[in-house]
Amino acid sequence: MMDLNNIKNIKISEYTYDLPDQRIAKYPLAQRDASKLLLYRKDGISESVFANLSDYLPKNSLLVFNNTKVIRARMHFRKETGAKIEIFCLEPAQPADYERAFSATESCSWHCIVGNLKRWKGEVLQTEITVLGEAVLLKAQKLERGTESVGVRFSWSGDHAFSDVLEATGNIPIPPYLNRDAEDSDLDRYQTVYSKTKGSVAAPTAGLHFTPAVFERLQTKRIALQEVTLHVGAGTFKPVKSETIAEHEMHTEHYYITKQAVANLLANLGHITAVGTTTV
Repeated sequence: MMDLNNIKNIKISEYTYDLPDQRIAKYPLAQRDASKLLLYRKDGISESVFANLSDYLPKNSLLVFNNTKVIRARMHFRKETGAKIEIFCLEPAQPADYERAFSATESCSWHCIVGNLKRWKGEVLQTEITVLGEAVLLKAQKLERGTESVGVRFSWSGDHAFSDVLEATGNIPIPPYLNRDAEDSDLDRYQTVYSKTKGSVAAPTAGLHFTPAVFERLQTKRIALQEVTLHVGAGTFKPVKSETIAEHEMHTEHYYITKQAVANLLANLGHITAVGTTTV
């Protein structure tokens, strides 16, 4: 068994490698399941395509995936001086529960990352938006500042839920390493086809290649499906600046798992495949 202290002392520099920007795909393939699939077996490494996933999973096994949904977490305001303030919603503060925060009307508070924070002196920011065909005045008030985030209280006119407000004004927070602005196509493609529970600020990327056709082939092979929920936090974008793994501070992430899901996992021990690290 590996010594835990040895793991903690692993140097971040050991993971440093050259990744030229031109090797990063700025946009996904037109067909989700046409993406390459890397296969590792005892006899070596080979390639296939994701559409063939069911060929490589054992029959009667359990496939577990994360059904979290990416929210339009990135909002922009302008001060009267013209300065642009970006507010990136990380997790709800009041109400602290995601479901209640998204269904809140009139106001709610979130822990946020604020771009151009030095230019936000404390005045209430506001912007006019259209929510479900109705003109709405959205305001943002800066609250307390923590070590990793800033508290922001949002308030708005009308009887709309905060989820509708985000849908009307927010942008999908695509990964910063793409080095481009979010586009309309990202609203669909930076989301798994099975996403349903709002709360992530980043997609569970291993699931982005699934399609209805892939699920049909999995069912034909009698591979059972099980959902769990983990909301991916901004820590996934946070640069690692420490020298060792143990010194890097991780963000809290919220997850939900049902009693039935636990029972299914226990009943299938040894025959479980997890879709990506968030599911693990």
